[in-house]
Parts: sequence; C-alpha cells; structure tokens
Amino acid sequence: MSLPPLVEPAAELTVDEVRRYSRHLIIPDVGMAGQKRLKNAKVLCVGAGGLGSPALMYLAAAGVGTLGIVEFDVVDESNLQRQIIHGQSDIGRSKAESARDSVREINPLVTINVHETRLDSSNVMELFAQYDLIVDGTDNFATRYRCLYPEPPPPGMVPSCAEGGVLGVLCASIGSIQVTEAIKVLTGIGEPLVGRLMIYDALEMTYRQVKVRKDPECAVCGKNPTVTELIDYDAFCGSISDEAAEAARDSTITVTELKDKLDRREAGQEDFVLIDVREINEFEIVSIPGAVLIPKGEFLNGSALAGLPQDKQIVLHCKVGGRSAEVLAVLKGAGFANSVHVGGGVIQWVNQIEPAKPTY
Repeated sequence: MSLPPLVEPAAELTVDEVRRYSRHLIIPDVGMAGQKRLKNAKVLCVGAGGLGSPALMYLAAAGVGTLGIVEFDVVDESNLQRQIIHGQSDIGRSKAESARDSVREINPLVTINVHETRLDSSNVMELFAQYDLIVDGTDNFATRYRCLYPEPPPPGMVPSCAEGGVLGVLCASIGSIQVTEAIKVLTGIGEPLVGRLMIYDALEMTYRQVKVRKDPECAVCGKNPTVTELIDYDAFCGSISDEAAEAARDSTITVTELKDKLDRREAGQEDFVLIDVREINEFEIVSIPGAVLIPKGEFLNGSALAGLPQDKQIVLHCKVGGRSAEVLAVLKGAGFANSVHVGGGVIQWVNQIEPAKPTY
C-alpha cells in the first residue's frame, strides 16, 4: 500500500546539494521533488548502536536535512564489532557525540541535534514531537510496540544482545532496510512495509513476510483501548522474574566475598560448589577459577538437579547476575535452601579481582 509523502519539499536545492545528491536526482521516483522532501525532513534515530550506526550514516548520506540522535551510553570496545559509526579513538566517549562527529564527516550539510539522555516515558512525547519520523535502533522488549507484542516475554526468557550475542553485519543489513523504508515514507515512493512483518534469516539468507492485520481488540489502537497513557516499560517487562528477585534478596554475595570463599576452600577451611550457568562459548572466553559449567537450561529442565551434592553449599554465577538469580530460584524451590549467587557475575569478577582477563 503506497502512502502520501510524509513531508513537504524544501524550497530549493543548492548547487552543492545538487552535486552531492545527483545519483538520487536522476532516479525518476526520487528526482528533485523527492530530494527536496528529504532536505526538509526531520528524523530522530533512537540509539547510536548496532542499528543506529548504519541508519544514521545512510540517513545523513541520503540528505535528510535534520537528524536527531538519542543516546545516553558511552563507546565500549565490545561495541566496535558492529557499531561502525564509532572507532578505536572513540572508546570511552559519549556515543551521541561520537555519532554526531561521524555524521558531520559524512555530510556537513545535515543539521544534527544531540539528545544525550535515556529515552523513557517522561520525555518520549516531547522528543518525538520535534520530528517527522522515528527510526527505532533499540534492542529490547521494553521498547517494542504494544500492537505487535501485547504481552512481554517472561522475565529472563529472552537474552539481551549482551548475553545472547549478535552477528555484527546483521545490524548493517537491518539498519539499511530501515533507512530504505524511511526514504520511501518521507518521499512517498514505493510500497512501504505497512501491515507486513519482515523476517530475515542471515544464516539461510532468506527473507519472508508475515501479513499483520489490525486487531480490533488491540489494547492500544482497538475499538476500546485500555492502554491510554505511558507507563514504566522497563518495570512492565522486568529484567528478572519476581521469583528470582525474591530468591536473590538475602542470598547474594559479592565477588570479594567469593574470592574469600575460594581462598578458604583452597586452604581446606570451607567446601562448596561454584557453578557457572552461562553457555559453553561464554565460558571459553573467560571464567572464574574453580567454576564448573552447567548451563542455565539444564536447571530449567531439571536435568542438572540430580547431580548436585546435598551436603555442600551451591554458589552460582553468570555474566552479570540475571541468569544466576533465575537458577537460584529453581534451586531454592528444589530444596537447596542455602544456595547463593554472585552479584555482578564474571564481569564484576574481572573488574575487581582479575582485571587482566577479558570481558565481553
């Protein structure tokens, strides 16, 4: 279904703009009118990470007149595998400022607005109102649209990119598609992905589409909507389950306390089992000395429980603490009442105990 152009065209293109965008101008569907619409457009990109990097770069190259960048994070070395708008010299810098500088280098004719803040329900309406179109570069269920996902997945069920990993080049594929759709909507050309959900499988190199019909009972846009105001979506989705939070409440130790326990175990003064509940590929990157690997899934399906000692304390850890808290709830429910988990996980261990080891 074609849509009318989202923005009106600017009054004119300068000589410099005509030279820069000449390959657009000779495309009949774009032409001078389409490029003038891009010049007059205001587009906000939420995030300057994996998706935001290619999106911002191509929006700038395409000649979108005003670009907004919403980003509160700083550049980490692990970002560089996929967040191509940043470079080695940007490590530790504000992502928003790093992205702004890269965009200026790509196209100095673009106006850039930097919003160095965390987007949430308290500021989203004010920020969005300043732009014609929003490009979503986020990576979590708390920011998904409720029409498509009326209920969030169970806490801890869907791993984040930091826990599950992400193929770097996948971000470029999806980010470039987002910009293609943005250009189509802004200029009114082609058939945008309206009413269709596109699914991309990079390993099989397949694209498939699922038609999405409007739900008359949708809580947001249906006949009788029940969602009529913004809420705290992070709390709505939840990072860990209530059971995990309750289990960890009085059964969390620090990495310093774990180091003391390991020293006492080495001296024969204490005995316990330290279990790493991450996946094998994570364990191969970095591990805590003396830890035994039993992935979280083996606890959730019950297969790990039979092999656990009844006469020793169980100490759990994962990458940052979320998965180990979920496993802790399982253990306590199975009768391992004195089990504990390590707050901050292996990342905190490296930060405080063995800083020479890698993190991910």
